[in-house]
Formats: sequence, C-alpha cells, structure tokens
Amino acid sequence: MPNTERRIQAAPPVPEVLRYTAFSSDPNGGNRAGVVLDAGTMTDEDMLATAAEVGFSETAFLVPRPGHVDVRYFSPRAEVSFCGHATIASAVAHAERHGAGRLLFRTPAGPVEVETRRADDGSWRATLTSVPPRTVRLDADDRRALLAALRWSEGDLDPALPPRVAFAGAWHPVLAAATRARLAALDYDFAGLGALMGERGWTTVDLLWRENATTFHARNPFPPGGVVEDPATGAAAAALGGYLREQGYVSPPATVTVFQGDDLGRPSVLQVDIPADPASGIRVTGTAVALPPLG
Repeated sequence: MPNTERRIQAAPPVPEVLRYTAFSSDPNGGNRAGVVLDAGTMTDEDMLATAAEVGFSETAFLVPRPGHVDVRYFSPRAEVSFCGHATIASAVAHAERHGAGRLLFRTPAGPVEVETRRADDGSWRATLTSVPPRTVRLDADDRRALLAALRWSEGDLDPALPPRVAFAGAWHPVLAAATRARLAALDYDFAGLGALMGERGWTTVDLLWRENATTFHARNPFPPGGVVEDPATGAAAAALGGYLREQGYVSPPATVTVFQGDDLGRPSVLQVDIPADPASGIRVTGTAVALPPLG
C-alpha cells in the first residue's frame, strides 16, 4: 500500500526582537531601536511588519555572513538606507553576546565598519564609520518650501552655517538656527514636511544650533518614518561631520559633540570624529543599553 503519511514541515522559529536605546546609558534617554540579530528567515514583509509592531523609529535586521553582516533598516512605514542609532544598538547587542571587536555591516548605503568596546564603568560603547560623505546645495525652491513647512523664516537661520543637503548613508537637509530658542520652539507642518521629504528622498531634517566651534545641539524631524522627531540620529551626525569638513567649518582631524533629545526629555550624546582625509568616512560613537522586557 502507498505510504499516505503526511509530512508536517515545522515552521521556522520566530526571530527574537531585542529592544535597545542608543546614544545614552540611561534607558530613559537616547533613541530606541529594535534589533533582530538573525533575520535570515524573514521576508521584506516580515521585517516591515515587525518594525511597525516594535513602533520605534527604526529596527535593524541582521543576517550574519562569513566575514560580514548584512543589515537592513525599517521604520514603521518603510525601509531606509541607513540608520546610525540602530547600528550602534545592533553593535552593542552583538557585543554583549559575542564579545567586543570589529564587524563589517553591509548596508543598503554601503559598507559600514563598527567597533565595540567595554568602558571602565562597565557600559558598552560602539563606533560606526560611515560611507564617504558628500554635500550638495539646497535648491532655492526647496529651501523656501522647507522653511515654510518648518514655519521658520530666513531670519531664523545662522548665516555662518548656510543650508545644505548632506549625505553619509542617508540624505539630510542641514539647517542651522541662529538661536537656541529657535531650535527649542519646534512646531512644524507634519504632513507638508513629510510630503516634501518623501519627494526629495530626505530621511530626516538636521536642525542645529552651534554653541561653540565643537558643540552642537540638534533636533531631527522624521515624518517620513511616522515619527515627529528623532531623539538621536547617528546618520545625521555623520552627515553633519561631512558638511563641516567639506565647508571648512572645522580643521580636521577634529571631534565635535552633538547633544540631541534634550527638548524631548530623552537626552542623547553623539561624538563625531572627523578625519582629515576628504574621502574618509565619519566616525560616530555612542553608548547603548538594553531596555527592560515588555510586560
């Protein structure tokens, strides 16, 4: 008689979704990110659905390969080419399980080297080296539309740091406010800014105030990802480093510090190291810490 026994194929295990906050050692600070350390069985639809369920601005999905790690990043709404805070979070999550060291992340934006180490106080720190940055002019019409959506005027801008669009894995308009008060009073047209950014392929808008030559305060609207504001944006910090080097506003090698998230009550600190070689990527360093389990 023929063998009519049915073979039942086991479903692949559901990957574990970790939750971290990056650019802070305090779970109440920094920018939260989801991390999946082995997403090899996940489809694009699985990743997007997981990112939406996690609800953070981005979730990173890692697939280990010989000699490198493939990484993709999803906001709750769409895939993004690169995410700095999720990279820092992923590197620390990996280091806590496998030890400190160097990894090569293959991202949609290009190869990104990450390095992890344990500080004397026991906290974990990670450094990413971005793809080579570049900066382009902000078109006059886009400048007017961007200011209108932000509800800013030309008089709100710092003339010493002219607007540009900067890239270090993702594109970010860079606008410097003339005063800290202007930066603090963020009240923008969410739908209008999101539509403009979607049309131009901008990931966040990097709004800045320069306290001194090496200290910046930042806010990053992120309506394309369904997020009003990012508390810490590593990709924008890397783009800022490229902008400062290319425009001659620092004398590299240089280190600048970006404070972000204070206006949200989620303080974050990003260290940006800018090498002298104009073809070199920008190094962004920060801490990361696991969040308590849900429930």
